[in-house]
Amino acid sequence: MTYVVNEKCIKCKYTDCVEVCPVDCFYEGENMLVIHPDECIDCGVCEPECPVDAIKPDTESGLEKWLELNRKFSESWPNITSKKDALPDADAHKDESEKFQKYFSPEPGSGD
Repeated sequence: MTYVVNEKCIKCKYTDCVEVCPVDCFYEGENMLVIHPDECIDCGVCEPECPVDAIKPDTESGLEKWLELNRKFSESWPNITSKKDALPDADAHKDESEKFQKYFSPEPGSGD
């Protein structure tokens, strides 16, 4: 098992989860974070830290797409190990649906 970040993170990118991760398995895109599934130790401390409920165990149904997306982009985006400010309009987007189709960016973030 591993944890994955889903579309609820897009356009929000709160980094409370990064701050508590004991193995630094988060990677930063332009407008979301992902978890490297081979680095995640399944401890689960990140899940309750996410204010938008964007982190789920990969054992939940329907997350196959997100597991692959997390795997793919954790290979090319920079590692992030410390908390940063959320995106400026995060609160306006936190309850929005279908964010992947509207806003997903494959571009990397700045990392640490």
